[in-house]
Amino acid sequence: MKAVVYTEYGSADVLQFTEVAKPTPEDNEVLIRVRASSVNALDWRLMTGTPLFIRPMIGGVRKPRATTPGADVAGHVEATGSNVTQFKPGDEVFGGCLGAFAEHVCAAEDKLVLKPTEVSFETAAAMPVAAITALQGLRDHGCIQGGQRVLIDGASGGVGTFAVQIAKTFGAEVTAVCSTRNVETARSNGANHVVDYTQEDFTRSGRRYDLIFAANAYHSVFGYRRALERNGIYVMAGGGSVQLLQGMLLGPLLSKIGSKKMRFFMANIVEKDLALLSDLLVAGEIEPVVDRRYPLSDAAEAVRYLGQGHAKGKVVITMDG
Repeated sequence: MKAVVYTEYGSADVLQFTEVAKPTPEDNEVLIRVRASSVNALDWRLMTGTPLFIRPMIGGVRKPRATTPGADVAGHVEATGSNVTQFKPGDEVFGGCLGAFAEHVCAAEDKLVLKPTEVSFETAAAMPVAAITALQGLRDHGCIQGGQRVLIDGASGGVGTFAVQIAKTFGAEVTAVCSTRNVETARSNGANHVVDYTQEDFTRSGRRYDLIFAANAYHSVFGYRRALERNGIYVMAGGGSVQLLQGMLLGPLLSKIGSKKMRFFMANIVEKDLALLSDLLVAGEIEPVVDRRYPLSDAAEAVRYLGQGHAKGKVVITMDG
């Protein structure tokens, strides 16, 4: 089968579109004929191995453990392991796995759900990692409640576009932070207020928020803390190297001082959350914002584009032909 692989850390130039062996599912896995996947910041970090201090957590110190990118998948079940009970060959599914930039991939049964028939493979593939990151960050770590003032920093990216929509389903008053060119997108996603970060620094505006969710943190942890209400919560899902280090090391310490909480987390793909997001999608309460689509053979260009930091919403990978 055809797949995208890499054997060393580096830029998108290390990605190769080549022939590899077709995988065989383990007892608790299904073999999926991939119809679509999507690019996440996770793929970029796994490929580049940056920042260096996270290499032990995401891969090997000298060489990557993962050799095929892609953590989102949508496609047809082609075969099942002996212990699989929920799916059968021919089922249309979507969910999370590793190595989805390929014509076939194996995924654990409990990381998948049936794809709604009215939803396209591309739409489904844009969901798992980004939407679950937004959901778990807001609900589980941010303890979001109706009526709260919630700010989404990085509101125009893959996670951020979902975070604005999901926060609205909880009944929050949402402020979206994005660049000038993405203001209308943030409004169309349901944001009550939009801050153009090229014109205003929300951490110094004097306004306070009950919950700040940084899909892509650009400010220091102290800036976010300053913009919180008493008893407010700051949740960081991604950001630059300095911000990541601050979130991991300083966040827990600052949370012990006063009533403001600072939290860093990594999402976990679970079946019940995939099912919830599927229901919200069918109900029209959330919808992926898809910026660009690339065929599998051009996956390197798709990852390169995402790495430039200008993608609006999701970048989707489709199978050639």
